[in-house]
Amino acid sequence: AFKAINDGKQVAFLVPTTVLAQQHYRTISSRLARFPMRVEVLSRFRTPAQQQKVIDGLREGNVDLVVGTHRLLSQDVEFKDLGMLIIDEEQRFGVAQKEQLKQLRAKVDVLTLSATPIPRTLHMSLSGIRDMSTINTPPKERQPINTILAEYDDVLVKQAIQREINRKGQIFIVNDRVRGIQALADRIQRLVPEAVVGVGHGQMAERQLEEVMMRFADGDIDVLIATTIIENGLD
Repeated sequence: AFKAINDGKQVAFLVPTTVLAQQHYRTISSRLARFPMRVEVLSRFRTPAQQQKVIDGLREGNVDLVVGTHRLLSQDVEFKDLGMLIIDEEQRFGVAQKEQLKQLRAKVDVLTLSATPIPRTLHMSLSGIRDMSTINTPPKERQPINTILAEYDDVLVKQAIQREINRKGQIFIVNDRVRGIQALADRIQRLVPEAVVGVGHGQMAERQLEEVMMRFADGDIDVLIATTIIENGLD
C-alpha cells in the first residue's frame, strides 16, 4: 500500500465489519502519521456529511488510502486513480459483493488477506495462479500463548481476570449459547466488582453489538462475555 501511494495511486482496504474498519483505520493512520498521506475510513460510524467528504476526496484524488466495509462498493464511490485493492477475510463477503470485487480485480492489483481462505482461493494459490505469501513471524512484542485446561472454578476465574486487569489487559469469555450469557455476566460482575463487564451475541441489534465491540476495542470494557460472534468483529 505504501509503495502504491508513493507511485501516485490510491488504495482501498475492504473489510467485512464496521468494527474491523475502525481498528484497521486507527492502526494504518498511526503507522503513516509521519508521511504526507491522507487516510480515511468509510463506514456507518461516520455521519452522512463525513462520508460525503471522504467520497469527494476519493473522486478528487485527495484521499490516498481508504478503509471501509462493503460501503466502498456502492455506486456513489468513485476513485480518481485506484491502484491497489486489499481485501481482508474475502470469504465473509456475499455473492453480490464478490461480483463487484471481480470487476475491480480486472483493473487493479489485489492483495487478499485471510487466516482461513476459501478452497477456491487456496487452490488458485497452491496451483500458482495467484502468488501466495505466508506470515510466519508474530507481531513485535507478541508473547507466547499459554493454554490451561481446567474445570470451571470461581477462584481460578477471579484470579485470572484480576491478573489481566492489574497488567492493563482485557479478557474474552466465550459462552457457546446466548441463553444464560447474561447470568454468566452477572456472576462475573459479582466475582470481580471492579471490572467493567460487557456482553455481545448475535441476537443483539447490529448497532448495539457494534457499540459493545468498539467499547471493548477502545479499552472501555475489561471483560467481554460473548458467543463465537467475536471472531467476526475484532482484530
